[in-house]
Amino acid sequence: MTSTNRPGTPRWLTNDEMRLWRSVVDLNRTMQEIEADLKADAGFTFDDYEVLVNLSEAPDHQLRMSELSDRVANSRSRLSQRIDRMSERGLVRRDQCPNDKRSTFAVITDAGLAAIAAAAPDHVESVRAHFFDKLGDGNIAVAADVLAGLQNEPDS
Repeated sequence: MTSTNRPGTPRWLTNDEMRLWRSVVDLNRTMQEIEADLKADAGFTFDDYEVLVNLSEAPDHQLRMSELSDRVANSRSRLSQRIDRMSERGLVRRDQCPNDKRSTFAVITDAGLAAIAAAAPDHVESVRAHFFDKLGDGNIAVAADVLAGLQNEPDS
């Protein structure tokens, strides 16, 4: 962690900053509620669902493992373990890249496509109920801009 302040002189949060930070902490609870609904409705973790979404939207329903790892923000070893577990459930498979023997594709199976199609309606309703309905239409663009700015911050 980097800091521009001198040791021993914390930059305390203002009241507005504290209010915002506590809202971010509460957002984590909201994400946990959405994941709990997803597990109850479809038996997926949020990470499983994210893998299936990325593969279902990819050309030929496949991505190189390295690209999928970057998209879902998992280490390659963590993603590899997740793909192994999802393969055991018949949701995905690994295919060797024909042009590069060092690369492997993660591919969503027909069962995986059916599973995400079945899960999506309940999941989107959960996202609406726990997040968008509480956020309100007038705040969506602002919230999207703020969160996008957090994701695009350069590393210090």
